[in-house]
Amino acid sequence: MYLFEGGPGVPYSSKSVSNILKRALHKAGINIPATPHTLRHSFATHLLENGTDLRYIQVLLGHNSPKTTEIYAHVSTRYLQDVKSPIEKLSIRF
Repeated sequence: MYLFEGGPGVPYSSKSVSNILKRALHKAGINIPATPHTLRHSFATHLLENGTDLRYIQVLLGHNSPKTTEIYAHVSTRYLQDVKSPIEKLSIRF
């Protein structure tokens, strides 16, 4: 089973998927360059921002090296301001 099938159990070619994406972007009025890899990258970034562990993302994306997956950690900075140090949880008065 494939996300995009050209026929039962037959994947679309990469060129067909690219063309489908380009048409969808045009119809949506989105005027930024995007490729099927952009969808993969967005998927991984959203998983990370929603708290999915990098190791799980690595497995889902089929990366052999965790270093490859760590690229998404550098891109995803949206929630960095919400990270609290364990020291901040201590109730110490000076």
